Amino acid sequence: QVQLMESGGGSAQTGGSRRLSCVTSAVLYSMGWFRQAPGKEREGVAAISSAGGGITYYADSVKGRFTISRDNTKNTLYLQMNILKPEDSGMYYCAAAGLVTADDWSDQYKYHAWGQGTQVTVSS
Repeated sequence: QVQLMESGGGSAQTGGSRRLSCVTSAVLYSMGWFRQAPGKEREGVAAISSAGGGITYYADSVKGRFTISRDNTKNTLYLQMNILKPEDSGMYYCAAAGLVTADDWSDQYKYHAWGQGTQVTVSS
């Protein structure tokens, strides 16, 4: 069974940075980061494919600010978040999928394993 555990959440000021980590046994899978704010649906933030040398995908709202990466030697997925905004606040989850593409990486139903989440709060 795939296991995932996020860490690195916390508080930040607008314009600040945080790096999330997700330790996982799913090193051969495509991986994604999702977030959910209170009263809102879960949304895809970024993903990295298991194919093609690790193709990355980003939501338009985070392009140029967030970077997803993975270190298979450490079984860890990362999300570097820069120039944070209050609207980036929410619970962040990492998730594993068999394979994702540009057309479906943000579809949460493609992911079969989820971490418990880590909270990020950005204040203005």
